[in-house]
Amino acid sequence: MGNDTGQPRVSRPAYQAGNVATSDPTSDEGSERLAPPAPQPQPLKGIGLKVMSVCTLLAMASCIKAAGDLPAGQLVFYRSFFAMPFVLGWLLARGQLHGAWRTERPFAHVLRGCAGVFAMGCNFYALSHLSLPDATALFYANPLFVTIISALFLGETVRIFRWGAVVVGLVGVVIVSWPNMNIVDGLEAGQGTGVIVALTGAFFAAWAMVTVRWLVKTETSATIVLYFSAVASLAGLATLPFGWDWPTGPQWALLIGSGALGGLGQILLTQSYRYASLVTIAPFEYTSMVVAIGVGFLVFSEVPTVYTIIGSAIIIVAGLAIIWREHKLGLERRRAKKLTSPS
Repeated sequence: MGNDTGQPRVSRPAYQAGNVATSDPTSDEGSERLAPPAPQPQPLKGIGLKVMSVCTLLAMASCIKAAGDLPAGQLVFYRSFFAMPFVLGWLLARGQLHGAWRTERPFAHVLRGCAGVFAMGCNFYALSHLSLPDATALFYANPLFVTIISALFLGETVRIFRWGAVVVGLVGVVIVSWPNMNIVDGLEAGQGTGVIVALTGAFFAAWAMVTVRWLVKTETSATIVLYFSAVASLAGLATLPFGWDWPTGPQWALLIGSGALGGLGQILLTQSYRYASLVTIAPFEYTSMVVAIGVGFLVFSEVPTVYTIIGSAIIIVAGLAIIWREHKLGLERRRAKKLTSPS
């Protein structure tokens, strides 16, 4: 990873962290070795599945928010456990269930699972302290952290364009966060803590995404999805001794719904990568902001502030710039490989 020509990475909100592999399963050698042959590219179908997954996963986040102030570890468990039937059924239908348990890198799955679980817990906490649009906007800091981690810890060369995009994106984060960090109002209401925890979740989600970049070299998407669901369920269950609250009837419905929507969302997202390239569908991740504003207003009576709208726009532009730059560098790398390969 010593150059700036890596394949493009998906920029997605951290509430999706750990759901599926973040690279195209049809383009990495070995990443779908158990899957049937990839279908012909159908960009419109891939985009449609992507938008459906965004809406489904945002509905999952809304269920978590509506469930109230339950412990984050408990929310992680129910979200992961009730997603398992959908994941197992999907793998069984694809004929991948048996082979999905085989892995060459169990420790990497645990590492990725722990990072994803911590990110999920942070984001669930943030959802209970911030408006849905604010939380969604802060989750967009994920690709900015991926770039920083790649440069500081993985030795990847990040040149001025991407550093500039990171700086611009962080300015957007500050704008979104500013009203919630007000010492008199925001911090006393827990909103300042929500901002800090949301950004912490985005950071750990970035670690999970970077770990997936290693895993797809040897593991199938089926294996990655299955092991994360298992690790997340066990990690959430491990928080039981720290105190859980018995859910009410409506809370049970919301928790079961969050798991079902989470499982369905990750299946839709995985399928979207089979019909369109990563660079084609990644920008449609940001449709979640439009949906978040609508759901926040209609369901939670949350009106987005000017800070949220301006800051979100800046973060989205920065994220799209990173996607575009990495796609361009990926094309240059492939051209260089063709020129240097023996004829």
